[in-house]
Amino acid sequence: MPHAFDTDAIRWQPFGDFPHFAYSILQVDLPRRIADVLFRFDAGQQIVLHRHKALNHTFVIRGEHRLYEMDGRLREVRPTGSYTVSPASEAPHREGGGAEDAIVLFSMRPLPGEILYEILDDAGQTIAELTLETLQALFEAQQAAEAAPA
Repeated sequence: MPHAFDTDAIRWQPFGDFPHFAYSILQVDLPRRIADVLFRFDAGQQIVLHRHKALNHTFVIRGEHRLYEMDGRLREVRPTGSYTVSPASEAPHREGGGAEDAIVLFSMRPLPGEILYEILDDAGQTIAELTLETLQALFEAQQAAEAAPA
């Protein structure tokens, strides 16, 4: 009998005050420079403008993973089951879900010295950077929260 992917079983974390998405870090391997993270993108919404500054492998688990240009125009739709390998890029974009929330596995693989993401304001100016080490600290905080009694 087939089983549905139960997103309610995942302890989603907000990413600061940025709306329309949440994450759950599965693993960070600092020596091998690999991080595996689930992202949930809200249906019909676009997240904060950003750039991917390192290699990303993505797999769409549920819904449609939508990518948008800086001006909000739809760039690409990745349906459930899509696997994509995307190199670092200077092109800023937004992401979001289609008609339902999208669940996407990101496997990030930065080279030494590379950051993972640049978070941008609406004018395209960098307001924050996310490194593998930052992600490791978020992972440790997530593990501590999961270990705490409810």
